[in-house]
Amino acid sequence: MSISDAESQVMQVLWERHPLGADEVVAALADSTDWQEPTVKTLLNRLLKKRAIAAQRDGRRYLYRPLLARADYVHAASKSLLDRLFDGRVAPLVAHFSERRKLSKKDIAELKRLIGEIDHDR
Repeated sequence: MSISDAESQVMQVLWERHPLGADEVVAALADSTDWQEPTVKTLLNRLLKKRAIAAQRDGRRYLYRPLLARADYVHAASKSLLDRLFDGRVAPLVAHFSERRKLSKKDIAELKRLIGEIDHDR
């Protein structure tokens, strides 16, 4: 399933809290976007067609909830990125960021900890 950047912002709102009406999604996005209700409804309809979300009638409005789990989306998106840019390998991705000085001391410590856990588990 391909989800655009705009659609992922709507999904993030619904992953954090659901069910929500379109007006509540607009309000949740107000600080980070200038999207009006028609724009959000268009994005919600796209997500409905992709079956990433579901809608349930609630009086005169619809309440939306995610069908696609955030963990599944993150897994698919990160795998796609790795496959497209780094031939499916993690090490070149990390090397890329280290060459560009995008890894903080905290990032490096976290990577060392994760590698230690991986070594320990094998």
